[in-house]
Amino acid sequence: MYHPDLLRHPEGCPALVLNADYTPLSYYPLSLWPWQTAVKAVFLERVDIVAAYEREVHSPSLAMKLPSVIALRQYVRPSEYPAFTRFNLFLRDRFSCQYCGDPRELTFDHVTPRAQGGRTTWDNVATACAPCNLKKGGRTPREAHMHILRHPFRPTSWQLQEHGRSFPPNYLHDSWRDYLYWDIELEA
Repeated sequence: MYHPDLLRHPEGCPALVLNADYTPLSYYPLSLWPWQTAVKAVFLERVDIVAAYEREVHSPSLAMKLPSVIALRQYVRPSEYPAFTRFNLFLRDRFSCQYCGDPRELTFDHVTPRAQGGRTTWDNVATACAPCNLKKGGRTPREAHMHILRHPFRPTSWQLQEHGRSFPPNYLHDSWRDYLYWDIELEA
């Protein structure tokens, strides 16, 4: 019987990494480890294999199915607040301009411009498309006669994870379904 996992190159067999409570370490980006890292963690007894691909790797003395889902043996407590990064900012703002809603040509904008004392913090930076950022320039939204759709705020890690669930990755293996996106139907 044909099985697509058997033809898969090992590089195409990442392992979904779950915390010890069987929730993903991260939804977006999805917590995936390359097969080599997953196998090493298995042998170091840091993870348990929850599900495996049909694809095997071999050594002179061992054949092993590649793990498709692994769970950490020790719980990793997520930090309450995520780091301020461009990616996390875009995720907080759901990858759309906070002035016009466009998802293209994203940059970030200091709501209170740096020239006016604005700082690069969660509470003062918003996602903006390049045209809106150019239009606003070194002015506040009020000075530029622009309305901000959602005022900047410092998100929690939980809020970013919830936003990340809205952006499924391009590929999801069948064995991952029980641990991801319970509220939407997925295509593998």
